[in-house]
Amino acid sequence: MTTSHSTSYSRTIQTRLVLPPDTNHLKTIFGGQVLSYIDEIAAITAMKHAGSVVVTASIDSVDFLSSATVGDVLELESFITSTGRTSMEVFVKVHSTNLLTGVKTLTTKSFLTMVAVDDQKKPLPVASILPETDEEKQLFKTAAARKDNRLKRAMLH
Repeated sequence: MTTSHSTSYSRTIQTRLVLPPDTNHLKTIFGGQVLSYIDEIAAITAMKHAGSVVVTASIDSVDFLSSATVGDVLELESFITSTGRTSMEVFVKVHSTNLLTGVKTLTTKSFLTMVAVDDQKKPLPVASILPETDEEKQLFKTAAARKDNRLKRAMLH
């Protein structure tokens, strides 16, 4: 097994069109629909990194910064920010673009924790991550604090 992968190894980008059935009475996309897209792209990214099936351990944070409306195009980008023995923290950001005006807006940012598993659903070790860009290096550097917050939150339950 490879002991480390660069962030670009598993980076994933998806493009989606906001359609009327995906929206509420204000013609903005349902938050739950965005969450579904985020969970899917995070799983794809984690599977590419781990080379195995993964499960979502937690959606650690979701910040809805702005909304997307019918006809906007969503671009989701996902990459691994840090790894544990069997877990991967995945960062997902979502931009919306109005193709008529060209205006692009950051709509959502999210961190998820995914765990690699075998066919018996037992955790599998994963490769470490090698951040490349300034953004990736900054998120890698701050990952330990986010992990501490996750552990503290888990202890409250």
